[in-house]
Amino acid sequence: MDNISEESAARRRELKEHLARFNCRVHQAGDPPFFTREPKPDMQSVHWRWSDLQPLLERIGHEVDLAAAGPRRTLRLHNPGLAVGTTHTFWGSIQVILPGEVATAHRHSASALRFIMKGQGAWTTVEGECYPMAEGDLVLTPAWTWHDHVHKGDEPMVWLDVLDISLMKSMEATFFEPYAGDVQPVHTLPDSSWRAFGSGLMRPPGAKPATVNPLLAYPFGMAETALNAAAGLPADPCDDVILEYQNPTDGSPAMRTLGMQLQLLRAGFNGQRRRHTGSKLYYVVRGQGVTTVEQERYEWSQGDFMVIAPWAWHQHQNNTSQDAMLWQVNDLPTLKLLHYFREEFQP
Repeated sequence: MDNISEESAARRRELKEHLARFNCRVHQAGDPPFFTREPKPDMQSVHWRWSDLQPLLERIGHEVDLAAAGPRRTLRLHNPGLAVGTTHTFWGSIQVILPGEVATAHRHSASALRFIMKGQGAWTTVEGECYPMAEGDLVLTPAWTWHDHVHKGDEPMVWLDVLDISLMKSMEATFFEPYAGDVQPVHTLPDSSWRAFGSGLMRPPGAKPATVNPLLAYPFGMAETALNAAAGLPADPCDDVILEYQNPTDGSPAMRTLGMQLQLLRAGFNGQRRRHTGSKLYYVVRGQGVTTVEQERYEWSQGDFMVIAPWAWHQHQNNTSQDAMLWQVNDLPTLKLLHYFREEFQP
């Protein structure tokens, strides 16, 4: 609390009224502090259970139309500590697309990604490149790229959409443009970036580092194979076996503002407790486990989501007899580029 006398506070209130006429102000006794000893985020850590989400998704699949040139059919993972958004920097939404539907083409200044949760048979086209989407695949939509989705399969598909909307809006950099038609034309060679960089091991001679990742699709089969190979390495004390999706031209995170990781929590793993700046959203690909956030236990299973608030102590455990797999998206690339990332560990 400020050590300001009542007389001084009264003078400041009078001064405040005078300064307001000139769009100026001074600190008042009741103003919240500009600086705190550590982060005090408004966003909260939250656990969403698949058993609760599944009937909601079925309902919006029946009751919400996917209108031409309209918004996607999505169930937003809303954070109760915020007016909008899943975290203070990004939105996570679960999209449902039915057989025969088209999510029409548009582009926006927000960076976006899709992690496929259920189903197969949908294709996404990004800047003329076209890729099939199946469970566990990661598909990127870099900022200001045309993109549309067409479902050619027989069953509903469900995937997670993540966009750095809150970060974009805080910087007043919102732009959106619908495409002239429902879908964009597909290039004669529809998977050129995959042919050039998809191996993850080799690339064309002379390829220069690219700040915008040219690779648009990360199939689950390759990611799982890499993760299983990494299981032979020493375990990470907090995350057990964990790998990050990367930009193949320079090894940086796959997106400039959002980081994606896949991890394996093996049976019996008891992780170290830690906290850090930045926020992250987990999706349980398979298995069961417990994540303790501050004093609250999230007992999760396949299909669940968890979001961890900045600077919250958290710890992963897998006390079952089966391995568990988590997929994660976070805003750590932004924090690290701005030199705002800080991390602490507890023994």
